[in-house]
Amino acid sequence: MLLLHLLPILQHPQLNFPFRVWKHVVEKGDTVIDATCGNGYDTLALLKMVADESGTARVYGVDIQRDALENTSSLLDENVTPKEKELVKLFSICHGRMEEIVPENSPVRLVAFNLGYLPGGDKALTTVPETTMLALEAAKRILVPGGLISVVVYVGHPGGWEELETVESFASGLSVDDWICCKLQMLNRPLAPVLVFLFKR
Repeated sequence: MLLLHLLPILQHPQLNFPFRVWKHVVEKGDTVIDATCGNGYDTLALLKMVADESGTARVYGVDIQRDALENTSSLLDENVTPKEKELVKLFSICHGRMEEIVPENSPVRLVAFNLGYLPGGDKALTTVPETTMLALEAAKRILVPGGLISVVVYVGHPGGWEELETVESFASGLSVDDWICCKLQMLNRPLAPVLVFLFKR
């Protein structure tokens, strides 16, 4: 019986599992960041988790590709109310600059990354280890205790494994007293996306 509940998650871990983890971390009214908007599905999911009537929640969406931001905006138009969409702020900048867009006294509960290329876009345009490391360092600085850095690494493209190594190196260097770091990887599907969660105590 347990396997029946786990099967949908295990078949598509990059689609299901992060959302389930996020729900145990974020609360209504929180500030969160989608550091790689892509086509907007994470942005939408995060908005649904944090939006409430108070209007205090914020979802900051970042992507260096304008096509990604346009796709995200269109997805939001189709699925949320205008009032909910006002809680989302989209920025066409590198994710390594996320600190520039978040107000100084705004505690960030979650930062989500999908590392790779824009689905349906130019596969030659990908996230790269150098800027990903800068983004992880930025996320580390702005995350509040009890917050989460969530990373999905797509390894099935050139540079994917190197980027995973960068994420693992960053995670391995975090203090065990201050962080809980774990990885979910499918052992019999070597090119499946790898999930990394960094929880700040």
